[in-house]
Amino acid sequence: MGKILRVNLTDMEVKIEGLPHEDVLRMYVGCWGLGLRMLYDRLPLGISPLDPENLLIFMTGPLTGIAHVPCSNNTTIATLNADTGFTAGRSHSHGFFGPNLKFAGFDGIVVEGAAEKPVYLWIHDGEVEIRSAEKFWGRDTHETEDLIKRDVGEEKASVAAIGPAGENCCAGALIENDKHHSFSHSGVGAVMGSKKLKAIAVYGTQKVPVYNEEKLKEVTKEWRDNLFKSDVARGLAKGGIPRDEYRYAKNMSITTAKNMLEVSPPEWGVGMSKHKITPKACFACPIACSYEVEITSGPKKGYVATPAGGGENLEGAASISGVYDSGWVFYLIDLFDRVGFESSTLGCTIALLIECYEKGLITKEDTGGIELKWGDPELVEKLVWMAARKEGWLGKLLAMGPKRAAEVIGGDAPDFAIHIKGAGMNLHDWRATWGIMLGQIVGGGSGWPAPAADAWATEPDAGFPEYQDPLDPKIKPIAVAKTWPKKYWDDCNGTCWFATWGVPGSLRFTAEAVSAVTGWDFTAEEALLVGERAVHLERAFNVRRGLTPEDDLNVPKRIVEAPPSGKAKGRAMEPYLKGMVMEVYRLMGWDEKTGKPLRSTLKRVGLEDVAKDIWG
Repeated sequence: MGKILRVNLTDMEVKIEGLPHEDVLRMYVGCWGLGLRMLYDRLPLGISPLDPENLLIFMTGPLTGIAHVPCSNNTTIATLNADTGFTAGRSHSHGFFGPNLKFAGFDGIVVEGAAEKPVYLWIHDGEVEIRSAEKFWGRDTHETEDLIKRDVGEEKASVAAIGPAGENCCAGALIENDKHHSFSHSGVGAVMGSKKLKAIAVYGTQKVPVYNEEKLKEVTKEWRDNLFKSDVARGLAKGGIPRDEYRYAKNMSITTAKNMLEVSPPEWGVGMSKHKITPKACFACPIACSYEVEITSGPKKGYVATPAGGGENLEGAASISGVYDSGWVFYLIDLFDRVGFESSTLGCTIALLIECYEKGLITKEDTGGIELKWGDPELVEKLVWMAARKEGWLGKLLAMGPKRAAEVIGGDAPDFAIHIKGAGMNLHDWRATWGIMLGQIVGGGSGWPAPAADAWATEPDAGFPEYQDPLDPKIKPIAVAKTWPKKYWDDCNGTCWFATWGVPGSLRFTAEAVSAVTGWDFTAEEALLVGERAVHLERAFNVRRGLTPEDDLNVPKRIVEAPPSGKAKGRAMEPYLKGMVMEVYRLMGWDEKTGKPLRSTLKRVGLEDVAKDIWG
């Protein structure tokens, strides 16, 4: 371990460098923190996410690949966000990719440049090869995984691959790995496609070194004993989302439907548990939220899908477009994964276009004769392929993502395009949970930032042992400000968030586990400071590339208007938005006029060099 692989695809060169000095590692630790710092230091200003100069950084954490640690399988990508175009991109994936990378002898991969022809990387036990991928170009993510495993002669290899969406640099393109998992957010598949990098295959047999095995066993036993005290761990366990037929999200009025024109439709989720569901655990995972599902009825009977856990993916693939039939839901999410689309970005673009068609903003002449309507799974299937291939005017429009597509359509379309700074958000209807929505809005458009304490799980280690009133604007900023550093610490240590979110004591458990693995005297307070430092560093990165308070305030009206039904019916977040955003700024120590972290804030967390960059 202790090595980073640097791959320059323009020069077709591979170099190996060591991890930074311990002083730097203790400030950023790994995964998001370390990847973000490397991105900040090495990425030049004035480039596009799809330029060869953009970096695609895959980074593990000190706990990744250690079997004693629950859910020790996280890998994070840091890059320039291809969906927003200017913010720091953050995308996590799980399964076996990160552990295999560690077992192969590497803590991270930095990819730069762009190949002339399609290639893939084969990384195994300290060896690295750049191989031709021309024969795999055009294949979907699952086909690519199977074919590359045969090509390298190792069925146990973990393969992270793009599909046609990534090859064609579409908005919302993801990188799929181990069939059930993906680096979904920030348009990372488009960045990978721009580099002509079809896939990365990893496999290794080395063991991750641990400084104090007995101490690690002691703390992880206590951690595992507390794991299922978290509502999210209990609710998602053993393929819990479909087994429960989506009852929790429906009861909370947070299921998106028909571009948020409907809320938690009663028919959504019905029949999900009747299909054959087989939980599929990641490396070292006692939760097993991912699952294989064989569709047992309907037109797709016999089809086997391989979704990740959670529910955002299902809503983006189906309910946002009014598709509620459970068999079609599973088929469509598998299609999104195979073609290589994060479902929120494309799903919200499809829903936007259907609503625009209904309202006469686009016509059948514009769509080439295709009638856009709610609840048509075959239409969604067709549009997914059109987007991936950028086929015709409609396909090109879909491939732009919701924000840019709405700008092209014009009229009122931008008001009901669902996105955060141009990127697909974590897709539930957060209009009934204002703390979560506020966290999304002030984030960088790269997936979950601050979770607050409204739904799915409390956050006792951040001061929220109980759920808050989800619609009280006075208490939401403090929930965002307190849970954000904890979330970003969880994104740095190498474990899946579901092993820490809402788990009492998880801040101490993770800090002590890092101590046991590394030999550091690492405290919970130091861990929380690592998370806070990452929050401010990300903000500084984004500010340097043009982020202003207007990006946090000028949000689509649809996501802050009053829902038409459900628990938040008649309650609009919009009148309180500016006050809540400005209060988050004050609590975080950011300047209200510019959105920049204050000099004093940056100095307090050890980022004096960053203060010089943004303040002079």
